[in-house]
Amino acid sequence: MPNHPYFRATLLAALTCFSAIGLSACGPMGPGKLRNDQLEYSRALGDTQKHEMLLNIVRLRYADPPTFLDTTQVIAGYSVSKSVSGGFYAYPATAVGNYLFGTGTMSLGESPTFTYQPVTGQQYAENVVRPISPTVIMPLSLGGLPIDTLLRLTAQSIDGLSNVRGLGAGPFGGGSVRFYLLLHDLRQLQVAGAMTIRITTDPPPSADSKKNGGKSDSNGNGGGAGAERSYLVLTSTSESNLLAIQAEVRRLLHLDPTAEEAEIVYGPYPKHPGQIAILTRSMLAMLTQLAYEVEVPEGDIKAGRTPPTIGQVGIENRPEVVIHSGKEEPDDPYAAVSYHNAWFWISDRDFQSKLAFTMVQVLAALAATNHTGGAVVTIPAG
Repeated sequence: MPNHPYFRATLLAALTCFSAIGLSACGPMGPGKLRNDQLEYSRALGDTQKHEMLLNIVRLRYADPPTFLDTTQVIAGYSVSKSVSGGFYAYPATAVGNYLFGTGTMSLGESPTFTYQPVTGQQYAENVVRPISPTVIMPLSLGGLPIDTLLRLTAQSIDGLSNVRGLGAGPFGGGSVRFYLLLHDLRQLQVAGAMTIRITTDPPPSADSKKNGGKSDSNGNGGGAGAERSYLVLTSTSESNLLAIQAEVRRLLHLDPTAEEAEIVYGPYPKHPGQIAILTRSMLAMLTQLAYEVEVPEGDIKAGRTPPTIGQVGIENRPEVVIHSGKEEPDDPYAAVSYHNAWFWISDRDFQSKLAFTMVQVLAALAATNHTGGAVVTIPAG
């Protein structure tokens, strides 16, 4: 019976059906691609931003201008084609395999599109050159980020106590030992829960609020309801060692010995009693300071391609972000870039450097004023 025409037609129909079922077994691509692509593109964008930040730090060390590119759009385009064919040959064939056939094919193609936009002009001035407001910086400590690391990165001075100022201030950057003692004390209080940051939108009961007509200045330090204000709060404690540290913090910040909180304002010095003035850095100043602490090849210093590395001040014995250099690409680094025939990297085993570097990226995102909403990832779900 295998040569009977009815049997041949039935078998052909079965083969064609099986081919079609096989091709359609994948189902819709959308859900699976969304799960995979969302994670992969998120990881790729994060790694790209990390390497761009590290490269800009190294470029600044060698007096090259930093360049920032915003990834504004990612479109993951896919194309799918399927085909099924079948047929049979008539007599005089004698074996079924000689006159029945069925084939199926499916192809998948991917053509992603990336859109970049350089940060220039007014956006560059606001994102890179303008100092970051203390009211933006200080709440980060509420999320558990170390306040000493945060202020070492972002504060140029606190109530006149100076952080390292960079290349023009000598081999140690001109920093004040009392600045680092203050940060050390603040960190101890933060860990013990004897200090916090309070955020409010209530206007302060001061003359400045009336003079400004209830408006805030460019750094958010004016009057008016709706303008965020930050306060350093020394919380109640019965432990004698913490009380002593709180008293030392008040002394270094020129606060009243019984003060429980003080408003944080932008500037080199406070305008009124009970305020803490923080002169914050811009992203450019922050990256430049990190650049002067990069470990560079000794030959580059001798050749005049880059100045000597700035040393640490007082109780500090290492940079916040330790960036190594060498001729060979490192194995499994946290981040590594190649620049002028040398490699620069952050070790994956250096948690302190990784945390500080992550804080720099968070601060860069907070400093950004681009209103496009960041990168848009479009993944077709058809």
